[in-house]
Amino acid sequence: MRFPKVSGANLLRQKKHLPEDFEGLMNVVLIAFWQSQQSDVDTWLPPLERWEKTCPGLEHYELPTISSRGRLAQFWIDEGMRMGIPDPQTRAHTITLYLEKAAFRRALEIESEDEITVLLLDGQGEVIWRGRGVWDADQGQALQSQIEAGCARL
Repeated sequence: MRFPKVSGANLLRQKKHLPEDFEGLMNVVLIAFWQSQQSDVDTWLPPLERWEKTCPGLEHYELPTISSRGRLAQFWIDEGMRMGIPDPQTRAHTITLYLEKAAFRRALEIESEDEITVLLLDGQGEVIWRGRGVWDADQGQALQSQIEAGCARL
């Protein structure tokens, strides 16, 4: 399964076309559907940051995924996120997607918006691992194994 072609902008206001603009040779994407899921996303960040230090081809992205809105609503949502995220690297790797969520979920076989979805993509956007919800040791070990195997091939 390949990550669908979608467009958004990161919190540095740069337009991004995905999956083409993912920068890593492997990319972990954390897809959240509701603001309340940010705490779930945050559980994945410490291990991802550690793994990025040991695997230079690995990048991670946060993808807040929101139903299409008018430009003014998008502006206010994006500005609110910018205010809460001062780090330029995090802003660069937080890409807001305003789209028809049901079609996006179908394309990635995401059954529900009740939990975040975590995907490991290869450099061409193919999904090579998936998880969901908060980080736990079992999912963390499974993802780490995939990352280590991928890094060995880089």
